Amino acid sequence: MSACNFKIPFSIPLSGMVEKARAAVESQGGQFTGDENTGNFSISIMGTSASGSYKTISNELHIQIDDKPLFVPCSLIESYLSQQLK
Repeated sequence: MSACNFKIPFSIPLSGMVEKARAAVESQGGQFTGDENTGNFSISIMGTSASGSYKTISNELHIQIDDKPLFVPCSLIESYLSQQLK
């Protein structure tokens, strides 16, 4: 399975974006470790897990999903995360 890679632009302060991401993951029972530069996360999706990493470059959150359920397309994950981080 190939990884999902996408970028989410943001206009709020970097610390606020990272805390927003942390809150979104943890509110779904997931694990989030990292800081304003890089980090990792994992979350349960429909009884299976998904995990990945992020890094920040300028005003973009670069996300890589390394492990996800086969039946969940990358586009769905990107759309969901984009909505959660608005």
